[in-house]
Amino acid sequence: MSDPTRPTGPRIIAVANQKGGVGKTTTSINLAAALAEQGLKILLVDLDPQGNASTGVGVETSARNYSTYDLLLGEAPLTEVIQKTEIDGLWISPATVDLSSADMELVSAEKRSYLLHDALRQIDMDQFAFDYVLIDCPPSLNLLTVNAMVAAQSVLVPLQAEFFALEGLSQLMLTIREVRQNANRDLRIEGIVLTMYDVRNNLSQQVESDARATLGELVFRTMIPRNVRISEAPSFALPVLSYDSSSKGAEAYRHLARELLARHTPVKTKVAG
Repeated sequence: MSDPTRPTGPRIIAVANQKGGVGKTTTSINLAAALAEQGLKILLVDLDPQGNASTGVGVETSARNYSTYDLLLGEAPLTEVIQKTEIDGLWISPATVDLSSADMELVSAEKRSYLLHDALRQIDMDQFAFDYVLIDCPPSLNLLTVNAMVAAQSVLVPLQAEFFALEGLSQLMLTIREVRQNANRDLRIEGIVLTMYDVRNNLSQQVESDARATLGELVFRTMIPRNVRISEAPSFALPVLSYDSSSKGAEAYRHLARELLARHTPVKTKVAG
């Protein structure tokens, strides 16, 4: 039952695509940084056992005393899991390799698909007053990804501008539909963002054309270009906005953040008590 005295909760977006190498983690990191640059308070939840989102915002493995894994299992309080990054307005729930065994360990848990949902709606969240939570999902449609979709209000899908790009979407859309039917009826698709786009490449242009013809307004106007600065930034444990603020990659993620904010008024959604 909802508690009317509690503050409203953040808007929660799962960043998901079961196909690897599409710019999912890169988009999670840089969209989070771009939203924070707008003066919003952002939590980035690293749900990928590889932990690249955590590394990409400067959280070293040795500094991850508690992780999203502990959050899911209830083995550490939210206040001890979440870390402030060196980027103004950006916090992270870091990942460790422990998440790689989460599917097997969680399968017998009661309400196993709702663990992240409940963790992100506990009273401890109120003190942070986050505006947005972005969840970086693993590159598979496993129990962790289902947890993200049950916890989220919407799913943002990075789509690499390459041959067969659209074919991999069908299984993801099916999973979203199943989650909507069985666990989270309000889940919607936030949008599709084309990544690694090369304006000089006919194939990129064809993929864009096909995507817009098939998915219409779901496809963001902003496209993330293939950009060397975006590729270099993770090796310096920085979002591209910090690594090279004036680069085309940084500007693209700023445009994406503004377009995301314009798609809906940033009115927070009531959380369950």
